[in-house]
Amino acid sequence: MSSSEIQKTRVINELRGFIKKLLQDPKILEQSLEIARQRLPEGRSREVMARIANEISETTSVHIPEDPAEHSEADRLFLELLKEVVDEEQALY
Repeated sequence: MSSSEIQKTRVINELRGFIKKLLQDPKILEQSLEIARQRLPEGRSREVMARIANEISETTSVHIPEDPAEHSEADRLFLELLKEVVDEEQALY
């Protein structure tokens, strides 16, 4: 197995575990979106994203390292998707 295949497998496994958490506790999504809605007007800097990650970790069963350098691919994907959803919501108004 090549290193890129190993990386893809690791990311898929991490995403599977994360999706399982979301299915077990659907409130995680609403809490995460609410945090993103509150914080994203402050900007899109690494510091703002670190605060979002920290608040999600403090208020849900999801753990995202506060330091963006420690974010996994799945962490980055989740935070990026939160930004996209909030941006799309704001574009509707």
